Amino acid sequence: MSTQCSNCGSQVGLNWKFCAQCATPIAHEVVKNKPRDAEKTPVQGTFGGLFLGMIATPILIIVGTMLCLTGLGAIAGIPMIIAGVLAPLLGPLIGFGALRGKCPWCGSSVNTVANSIDFGCHACSGRIHVVDQHFEKAA
Repeated sequence: MSTQCSNCGSQVGLNWKFCAQCATPIAHEVVKNKPRDAEKTPVQGTFGGLFLGMIATPILIIVGTMLCLTGLGAIAGIPMIIAGVLAPLLGPLIGFGALRGKCPWCGSSVNTVANSIDFGCHACSGRIHVVDQHFEKAA
C-alpha cells in the first residue's frame, strides 16, 4: 500500500517518514485505541471472601495437622486441611463481607465489595452510595 505526498504528489510507502522526491515529512494518521470500559466482575463481594479465606487458611491447616497427629486425621484432620487449601478459592465465591440489597435506580439485586462507599450497579450502571448499610442514589 502507498499514499501520495502532499507536496509533490509522488507515491510514498505507508511506513515512510519522508518523501523520496522532495524530502517533505509524511504525516501519517495516528490511530489511538479507545480505552476499554472497566469489566464488570462476575462475582460480587470477592474481596471480603478472599480476605476471610486467607485468614481461615493457616488456621484450618494448623488445626487439621494437629488433629492428624492425634489420630483423628482421617475423620476431622484431613477434611480441615483440604478446606484450608480451598478456603482462598471458595471465599470469593461465597462473598463474605458484601452488603446485599436492591439498586435504588433500577431495583435489581446488587452486592458491594466489603467497606466500599461508592460503586456502580451492574444492571443500569447507576452510581450507588452506601450510607449506614443502605443503598442510596449517588449524584
